[in-house]
Amino acid sequence: MSSASKQVARELKPVLGTFSLWGIAVGLVISGEYFGWSYGWASAGTLGFLVATLFVALMYTTFIFSFTELSTSIPHAGGPFAYARRAFGPTGGFIAGFATLVEFVFAPPAISLAIGAYLNVQYPSLDPKWAAVGAYVIFIALNAVGVGIAAAFELFVTILAVIELLVFAGVVAPGWSLASFTANGWAGSSDFSMGTWAGIFASIPFAIWFFLAIEGAAMAAEEAKDPKRTIPIAYITGILTLVALAFLVMVMAGGVGDWSKLSNINDPLPQAMKMVVGESSGWLHMLVWIGLFGLVASFHGIVLGYSRQMFALARAGYLPAMFAKVHPRFRTPVNALVGGGIVGIAAVFSDQWVTIGGMPLTANIVTMAVLGALVMYIMSMASLFKLRATEPKLDRPFRAPLYPLFPAIAIGCGVVCLAAVVVFNQLLSLIFLGFMAVCYLYFRLTAAQRDAAPHDAMLAAAAE
Repeated sequence: MSSASKQVARELKPVLGTFSLWGIAVGLVISGEYFGWSYGWASAGTLGFLVATLFVALMYTTFIFSFTELSTSIPHAGGPFAYARRAFGPTGGFIAGFATLVEFVFAPPAISLAIGAYLNVQYPSLDPKWAAVGAYVIFIALNAVGVGIAAAFELFVTILAVIELLVFAGVVAPGWSLASFTANGWAGSSDFSMGTWAGIFASIPFAIWFFLAIEGAAMAAEEAKDPKRTIPIAYITGILTLVALAFLVMVMAGGVGDWSKLSNINDPLPQAMKMVVGESSGWLHMLVWIGLFGLVASFHGIVLGYSRQMFALARAGYLPAMFAKVHPRFRTPVNALVGGGIVGIAAVFSDQWVTIGGMPLTANIVTMAVLGALVMYIMSMASLFKLRATEPKLDRPFRAPLYPLFPAIAIGCGVVCLAAVVVFNQLLSLIFLGFMAVCYLYFRLTAAQRDAAPHDAMLAAAAE
C-alpha cells in the first residue's frame, strides 16, 4: 500500500474536557482585556470605540456560533485549514492555513515582549527581550510534556485572570462616573460628526484585540474528549465570557478619570486603578502581579495553537514533514512547538532593527496577526456555506443558529473589518500579500509532498 493511500493516524491524545477547553478558549484571548485595546481610544474616543467594539463583538459572536458547526463536524487539529481544505480543495486549504499560521505565529512575540516589559517594571535590571525568550522556553517545554498538564495550567491562570478583572471593576466602581466616560467621547469631541467615522474605523484592530484567537481552541479538537459535545459548550460559554469582560473592563476603566491618559499606554488597568485608590494601595500591587497571569494565559494558549496548526499542515504535506512528528512518549508536536518558537524569538530580537511605517516591528505584528485572523474568519464562513451546499448529509452535531443569517453577518462584518485594517495599514497589508505570494510559490512547488501525505478522511470532500 502506498503512503498516499494510508489513512492518517490520529496521534494526538484526547484528554481535554469541557472546562479545559473553556480555559483554552478564554485563556487564548484574555490578555486582550489587559492591554492593547485602549489604543482604540486614541483615534475613536470612548464612545466611538464603544461603537467599534459593539460591531466587532457582533462579528465574533455570530462567527463563533457558526464556527462551532465546523469544529464539531470536522474535529481536526488543523481547524480552519481543515474546513477550507474540505470545502475548497488544496488551494483553499493553503489560504486558510497560511492566514491562521500568520495569526498564531505573529501574536506570541508581541505578548512575550509585554510579559518582559511587565517584569521589567518590577525588576528594572531584567532585559525584556531575554524575559520574552524565557517565556518561550518555559511554555514550549510545558506544552511539550503533555496537553493535559498544559491545559490544567492554562485553566488555572485563566481563572485567576478572570477573577482579577472582576476585582478591578469592583475596586474602581466607587470612582466611576458616566460624565467621565462620555467626556469628549466621540474621537475627542463632545459631538458626533462624519469625521468620527474615520476614528471608529481606525480603532477596529484594537477592538478585535479584545477577542483575537478564540478560534484557536478548535485546534485542540483532536485532543478533546467527545468533541461533538464539549466544543459547543466551551465555545459558546467562552465567547459570552469574553464579551461580558470586554465591555466591563472598557466601561469601568473609561469612567474613572481622564480616559485620554490611558489611550496610549500598555497598562491601562493599573493606571485606571491608580486614579481611584492611589499608588500605595495593596489592590494596585495585586493587580500588577496577577495581571501577569492574563498575559501568560494568552501566550501559553497561542503557543499550543500555533503548534497544532503547524502539525496539521505538515501532516497534510503543506509544510515539511518534520513538523508533523509527535514525541513518542508525550504525544505532543515538539518540532512544531520549537519551529514556531524560533520564528517568534527572531521577531523579538528584530524589533530594534526593523521598522515599518515608522513603528517598531512588534508594534506592527499585532496588526499582521489581525490581518491573518480576518482572512481566516472570512474563509471559514465561506467554507460553512460551501459545505452546507455540497455536503448536506455531513454529520453536524451542532448547527449554526439562524442559518444563513449568523454566518452572513459574520462574513459581512469580517469584510468590513478587513477593509478598515487594509485602508489604515496599507504598507503592512502589502507585506502580508507579499509574504503570502512567497508561501504560495512554495505551495505550488511542493505538490508531490502533499500527494505523498497519508490520506485524511476529514480533509476529503464527499466527492473525493
